[in-house]
Amino acid sequence: MASKRIIIIGGVAGGMSAATRLRRLDESADIVVLERGGHVSFANCGLPYYLGGVIEERDSLLLQSPKSLQERFNLDVRVRHEAVSINRSAQRVLVRNLATGTDTEERYDALVLSPGATPVRPLIPGGDRMLTLRDIEDVDAAMSTLISAPRSALVIGAGFIGLEMVENLVHRGIAVTLVQRGDQVLTPLDPEMAQPALERLREAGVDVRLNTQVAELTSDSALLDDGSIVPAEFVLASIGVRPDTSLATAAGIDLGERGGIRVDDQLRTSDPLIYAIGDAVEKTDATSGEARLVALAGLANRHGRLAADAIFGKAISVKPALGTAVVGVMGLTLASTGSNEKLLRSQGRNIRVFHTHPASHAGYYPGAETMALKLIVDAETDAILGAQAVGGEGVDKRIDVIATAIAGGLTGSDLADLELAYAPQYSSAKDPVNLLGYVALNAAEGLTPAIQWHELDAELAAGAILVDVRTAGEYDDGAIPGSVNLPLDEIRERHAELPGGRLVVHCKVGQRGHSAVRLLAQLGHDVVNLDGGYLTWRAGTAASLVPVP
Repeated sequence: MASKRIIIIGGVAGGMSAATRLRRLDESADIVVLERGGHVSFANCGLPYYLGGVIEERDSLLLQSPKSLQERFNLDVRVRHEAVSINRSAQRVLVRNLATGTDTEERYDALVLSPGATPVRPLIPGGDRMLTLRDIEDVDAAMSTLISAPRSALVIGAGFIGLEMVENLVHRGIAVTLVQRGDQVLTPLDPEMAQPALERLREAGVDVRLNTQVAELTSDSALLDDGSIVPAEFVLASIGVRPDTSLATAAGIDLGERGGIRVDDQLRTSDPLIYAIGDAVEKTDATSGEARLVALAGLANRHGRLAADAIFGKAISVKPALGTAVVGVMGLTLASTGSNEKLLRSQGRNIRVFHTHPASHAGYYPGAETMALKLIVDAETDAILGAQAVGGEGVDKRIDVIATAIAGGLTGSDLADLELAYAPQYSSAKDPVNLLGYVALNAAEGLTPAIQWHELDAELAAGAILVDVRTAGEYDDGAIPGSVNLPLDEIRERHAELPGGRLVVHCKVGQRGHSAVRLLAQLGHDVVNLDGGYLTWRAGTAASLVPVP
């Protein structure tokens, strides 16, 4: 019997995971990988750090070559070979050798599409000199520009890759302007959680322009839509990607509502012999159940492996996507998983939101750093819908724990009972994730009603009184306008001084506010806590003001 012939279109994370997994499952299969570019296996997440000089050797980015993949896995890997078209009825792919221009037809029994995504490039005058960063060819083009030692750089887009590029350009000693069309950096995070990154960027000397677009590029500068001109010898666009669906569309394969390739729970397209994985494919959102596009290497790797299993005949289960991600910005770590508050409120979801500001490890052990954590749960079921974190060490660990909890079906209150590793240099006896669980549990039981920082103005306008329960010294160092100071330790003796009606109490981070709510409620007051305290309010209001440099 002839061996099964499998063609994989596209390499890197998804395609190569599928190819190597298939070989481990089936030694007899004839596996062909077609890659339009010159490199089939490289560390695309490391590209910004090579440009910044953190990764010194270009070869460090190259993980495997056609030769090494042939020797280890007996794979027929063809770089600079483009799949031009798919004849589904004949089960043939028309392949063009880009080096020679010759075309051949290749038969398949199963076909895997892993074409990835293409960078979005704004159509503006002078935009032809704009660089992007998706592959080795892109990084080579960018490095050839950086070798000329430009003094100024413009980065368009303040997402994960954009901020990594800003940091690495600053590392090279280049003056950087960052232009962002929206009103915050890192839009997957909520504004109060992204604000520390904005502050760090400006402290590092980055000229951040929010609510701004580039209108035109000249040879060494950029005209912005507000009429200002900024220096821009080096220009990189990082405003997002679009799924590369051209081949699938031409073959009559169905696309989904988000514009990506639609697949079923076995990663099959509308053609049962054709599978699709990676950035070009729509995923199912873990919190809404709706289709979404997620361009992350981790998902591409996982789905490549699963597609191989499905082709081999193994039963697979494709999990909904959380979009868990992490980025480093000027010494800060920012991470998220699941949905953010902005999206959930726009969908009309009934949610509860919690902010905490714990230390990364025991406070008495040297080097503890404060982090900010945010947890969002369904108000009716307590199901975890998303989480965000910003700070120093330990941020990634906490988000990964919460992402695992979501995958395991744990509720917000269940986080209180997780048994997590503890030693004073790594955590506290009550880990920050446990503390989030305690807050969620108190809310679920109705012990601590709370409002968010963005709801405070409406409460005060309706006649509520804001009570700051921090010490007098803390109050003098900075307070929310219009608040009155009544330290927590004095409430029992002085609560009669408070006016009747609704009270909103707050402390620095929310913990003393919780104690104040419990005490004042039992003393007969109508009281709620300002979730996350003064620190969350300060970050949120600073973000909403959108300060300019």
